[in-house]
Amino acid sequence: MAKVKTTFFCQNCGTQYPKWVGQCKACNEWNTVIEEIVEKQEKRSWKQTANTKQATKPLRVDEILLNPEERIITNNKELDTVLGGGLVKGSVTLLGGEPGIGKSTLLLQIALQVNQKVLYVSGEESQSQIKMRAERLNKKQNTDCLILTETNTQQIFKNIENITPEVLVIDSIQTLYTNSIEASPGSISQIRETSAELIKFAKETATPVILIGHINKEGHIAGPKILEHMVDVVLQFEGDRNHSYRILRSQKNRFGSTAELGIYEMLSNGLREVSNPSEILISKKDANLSGIAIASTLEGTRPLMIEIQALVSSAVYGTPQRSTTGYNLKRLHMILAVLEKRAGFKLGAKDVFLNITGGIHVDDPAIDLAVVSAILSSNQDLAINPNVCFAAEIGLAGEIRPVSKIDQRINEAEKLGYKTFVASKYNKITAKNHNIKLVLVGKIDEAFATLFA
Repeated sequence: MAKVKTTFFCQNCGTQYPKWVGQCKACNEWNTVIEEIVEKQEKRSWKQTANTKQATKPLRVDEILLNPEERIITNNKELDTVLGGGLVKGSVTLLGGEPGIGKSTLLLQIALQVNQKVLYVSGEESQSQIKMRAERLNKKQNTDCLILTETNTQQIFKNIENITPEVLVIDSIQTLYTNSIEASPGSISQIRETSAELIKFAKETATPVILIGHINKEGHIAGPKILEHMVDVVLQFEGDRNHSYRILRSQKNRFGSTAELGIYEMLSNGLREVSNPSEILISKKDANLSGIAIASTLEGTRPLMIEIQALVSSAVYGTPQRSTTGYNLKRLHMILAVLEKRAGFKLGAKDVFLNITGGIHVDDPAIDLAVVSAILSSNQDLAINPNVCFAAEIGLAGEIRPVSKIDQRINEAEKLGYKTFVASKYNKITAKNHNIKLVLVGKIDEAFATLFA
C-alpha cells in the first residue's frame, strides 16, 4: 500500500505550506492552515474505464485545423451577451457571487429555458426545494431538465453516463468531494481535484459545464486560485441587498470579450432581464433639481445613461469633506483642482459629495464632464435641463477631451429621447444626420456658459 501523502493548505487563500504555520504569509490570516491528504494509493479518472487516447503530436501553426466554436443559445439574452454568444461546447464556466445574491436562481432559470437536456446537480438543496423554486419562477419549464441531489463525483458521473446530458450545472463546487482524496468537502484539495475531474469530463465529451462557486470575506472565489486559471470563463454576479438589480460581469472569457455586462432585476418570480438599464439608473422626479446631470457611459459595447448627483455646501467643520459613492475619490480631487486652478471656481473651502445613482461603480472617464456639470449646478444652485446628457473627459489643463465610440453614445441618447448632447469639439463624429442637438465645447468655461447662460 502506498504511503499517504499530506501537506498543509490555507483554507482562506489556498496557499500551500510544507509544514504547519500559525499565520498564512499570503493573506495574513491566523489559524487557517490545515493539514490535508493530497494523494492516495489510486487515482481515478472521471470515467472508470482506462484512458486509451493516443498521445498528441506537435503541429506547425499552418497545419492546425480551425474548428468553429459551437455554441448553445441559453435563451437568456443578458447571459448570452456576457458569454459572447452562448455556451461554448466543452467549456467550463465558473459563476461566483455573494450568498443570497441569486446565483442558484439564475442557473435554474437557464436550465428551464435552454432547449437542451440539462442535468442540474445540487449539493445544497433537496429536489423538493428546487421544485418549489422552479414553480415560483413561473417559467415555461424545460421537460429535459433533470434534478440530481448528490455530492460524490463518482455517483454524479455514473448518472451522467446513463443520462448523457448536453449541459451540466453544479451547485456548488464547494459541496462536492471525490473518493480519491481523503479530505472534507470544500477543502482546497477537494475543490482542486473535483474541478479537475469536471474539466476533463467537459473537454472529452464536449459538454458545457457551469459551476457555482462560493466567495470568501474578501469577495474572491473560495478555494485555490488555480481554479480560476483552470476554467474557461469566470463570471461574477454582483448586487446590493438594498437594491433589486443584479449585474453579471465577465472577469475571464477565453471565447469572447470581458467588457460585456448583463443587468437583471430581482423580482418575486425570479430574475428579469433589463434590456434598457437606464430605466433603473435614472431616478424619476417631478421637478428639476440642481446638482443633477446625465452622463453617457459604456460597459463593453453597451451604452448606458447614468445619473450623477452632486452636493456642494459650505464646510461646517473647517476642513472641507470630499465623499463619493460609485466614483473614484482621487479623480474627484483632480477635477476639483482643475475647476479651482483652470476655471476659477472657488471650491477649496466647500464640502463636495458625489453619488452615482443605482449603486453602481463607474470608471469611465467619459463621465467627467457630467461630474463637473453636476458640481457647478449644485454650487450655483441652478438646475440643468433634464433633456441634456454629457460625454467627455476633463484634462488637467482644463480642456475637454474626446472619448471613444461617440456615435454609439449619441445614438443611445437620441433613442432615449434626450434633446441635447454635450461633447468635446475634438471628437470625430462620423454620422451627420442625428436628430439630437450637438453642443461641442473645448473648455470648461464654454460648457458653463452653454449650460447656465
